[in-house]
Amino acid sequence: MGYQETYMFSAWKWLGFVSAVWVQTISGNNYTFSNYSDALKTLMNLTQLQLNNLSVAKDVGKAFGLLAGLASDRLPTPVILLIGAIEGLIGYGVQWLVVSQKIQPLPYWQMCIFLCMGGNSTTWMNTAVLVTCIRNFSRNRGPVSGILKGYVGLSTAIFTDLCSALFTDDPAKFLIMLAVIPFAVCLAAVFFLREIPQSTTVAAEKEETHYFAIFNIFAVVVAVYLLAYDLIGPTSQVVSLVFATILLILLASPLAVPVYAFVKSWRLVGFEPDMERRGHEPFLKQETKGTETEKTEVVVVERAEEEVAVVEKKRPDLGEDHTIMEALGSWDFWLLFVSFLCGVGTGMAVMNNMAQIGLALGHADVSMFVSLISIWGFFGRIGSGSVSEYFLKKVGTPRPLWNAASQILMAAGFLLMALAMPGCLYIGSIVVGICYGVRLAVTVPIASELFGLKYYGLIYNILVLNLPIGSFLFSGLLAGYLYDAQATPTPGGGNTCVGAHCYGLVFLVMAMASVIGFGLDVLLAIRTKNIYSKMFTGWKLKKSASSGH
Repeated sequence: MGYQETYMFSAWKWLGFVSAVWVQTISGNNYTFSNYSDALKTLMNLTQLQLNNLSVAKDVGKAFGLLAGLASDRLPTPVILLIGAIEGLIGYGVQWLVVSQKIQPLPYWQMCIFLCMGGNSTTWMNTAVLVTCIRNFSRNRGPVSGILKGYVGLSTAIFTDLCSALFTDDPAKFLIMLAVIPFAVCLAAVFFLREIPQSTTVAAEKEETHYFAIFNIFAVVVAVYLLAYDLIGPTSQVVSLVFATILLILLASPLAVPVYAFVKSWRLVGFEPDMERRGHEPFLKQETKGTETEKTEVVVVERAEEEVAVVEKKRPDLGEDHTIMEALGSWDFWLLFVSFLCGVGTGMAVMNNMAQIGLALGHADVSMFVSLISIWGFFGRIGSGSVSEYFLKKVGTPRPLWNAASQILMAAGFLLMALAMPGCLYIGSIVVGICYGVRLAVTVPIASELFGLKYYGLIYNILVLNLPIGSFLFSGLLAGYLYDAQATPTPGGGNTCVGAHCYGLVFLVMAMASVIGFGLDVLLAIRTKNIYSKMFTGWKLKKSASSGH
């Protein structure tokens, strides 16, 4: 295959990555419950515990992400995207009918089902995007995860700010956005997002690093732009329309990368004969030959070990492909699983209860705090992905250490909010956003590095079970019961609570959970130090070999 075709493959791969970015931009709708939860609470006359259990039902939808994980090895990416798009249209569409009062409020159990469908829709989108992109860019898993998860973090702020700018925070119009926009974006993405063979040359790896840096710049510009709009506050209708227009242009700007790649491939048509003289090997065969020596070395080592130990190997080592049962039988998997629970469970409790936390601490409008968590969550995701990759390749720093750092910082944020000092909710929202973002972005490549890519879709969705489990434990049970214990009943069957005491104990318990997560992450970093040292040594040798040529 010629040089032009190689770059054409690259161009299509980057176009697929842009479509993946757009899908992630709209797949954070599961974090926007606080924007319309008060409307549901009022229309359905719910207590805080009942409302929190609705949010748990939304998060339980992620538990059925196991279906998406199983399907990822059996169905093509476009089909997985379509399933998520249709399910989201139905789930959020019915919620819109209720909140807009087009229909009478449905029975509580039926609302739980439709919220569950809305929550489950994002698992299909995320699985399609993450599995495909991690496989397409397997040598840059940190930046891939950081960028994609970063745009998920921005998704909440994008939806919130667009609704605020165009519809003055109308919860019914917000829900119709959550139903229609993801459906339309996924329909467009099915034409471009697919697995594409990758080049194994050092030049291709450097090109990927360069392009990912450009994607990071685009994403940071969008985040700063959203943050500036939030800080400006309410504006006129004309300014709001200008804001929305510029935002859409910024979201389209990553298209510059695949366009450049396509132009580059067309310009290289004249150089194809030179490339042909190097051989007519298929693209995948080049990759196979590039790793042939490594495979031979591995076989030699394995045979030597067998001769010495004379014992059949019972399970794969860390870094090799694990089946689901092999992964579940590993202590390292459960360390990662429980530490992930401590991080995302407590973070989701804050996001699901932000409307009531804000009211308890004297803030009538909580859209600012929802956006702060979203935007700073973006910085946590995109920063941790690139920074963890840099230090891994530079000095071999185990990725779980970054999760440990985020957990101890999150514990400090919860203690600050428990004290209910002036401005604590602003600082707490920023801290929780950053740490939650770090946890999500760093865990994605850790799972693939420790347990391999073969069954990654299912392993990822097993880890995502922590979202509904954490939501149930920390939001449904802990926050719900403790809030209702402090709240005052209101006419019609609901309740309300104002004051620092409403959530003080909740924040203290979540701070302790974060400290436990910190300890588990440190232990995981110690146990996986060798595998990350081997990865660092491999990159170093490859770099030395390329510079020698």
